Amino acid sequence: MPLRDALVPDWPAPPGVKALCTTRQGGVSRGTYESLNLGDHVGDAPADVAANRARLHEAIGARPVFLQQVHGTRRLALDAHTPDGGEGDACTTASPGIACTIMVADCLPVLFTDRGGRRVAAAHAGWRGLAAGVLEEAAGAFAEEGGPRHLLAWLGPCIGPDAFEVGDEVRAAFTAAAPQAASCFRPGAASGKWLADLAGLARQRLLAAGITQLHGNDGSRGWCTVNNPLLFFSHRRDRISGRFAACIWRD
Repeated sequence: MPLRDALVPDWPAPPGVKALCTTRQGGVSRGTYESLNLGDHVGDAPADVAANRARLHEAIGARPVFLQQVHGTRRLALDAHTPDGGEGDACTTASPGIACTIMVADCLPVLFTDRGGRRVAAAHAGWRGLAAGVLEEAAGAFAEEGGPRHLLAWLGPCIGPDAFEVGDEVRAAFTAAAPQAASCFRPGAASGKWLADLAGLARQRLLAAGITQLHGNDGSRGWCTVNNPLLFFSHRRDRISGRFAACIWRD
């Protein structure tokens, strides 16, 4: 059964590689978690979360493996025996029928595959993980598939550049290592505040790592979780919020 309003990446993934990003539509959760909340750590009824996860499993025909995401850079290797709940912010698999799954509600999900479709990976890029190198860690899983020049990456929905206000410390975390990152920050309404382009920062990091086939989120308003409340959960907007998920798997 297809999921209502789910996003199917428009990218030249090789045959046998499938990907999908859920929205908040198509589930059974109620109230602020309405309706397809996939997060079991945000206060929603456990039975509703379990039903929503079962719907995702049925819809994609693969088993989504859910991580305990901690805004770090640890990469987990998944197989048919991997349980949910492993601590990490990136994951990879070459096993068919196992979906690398990243939950978000403002952070940026990034999906990866190689041109031959031999492996897939996913990463959870909030600003801390992005600055620390979580995308580079995810891409590192493809060393045996030819490395960065053989990779494709798809960037999913996240908080947009008109909504992501951050402090000086966030700007400094990026510009200290890459001065060109300054182009992804605009002055905010108050001194010491900046509007950050999270997707733009991710694209810079991916290009610097040698990954040139980039697809998906271009920073436009339609990709913004904050400004699309009917489609996306947003922690920044609602504070108490569900989670949607981006998944990638091999048939």
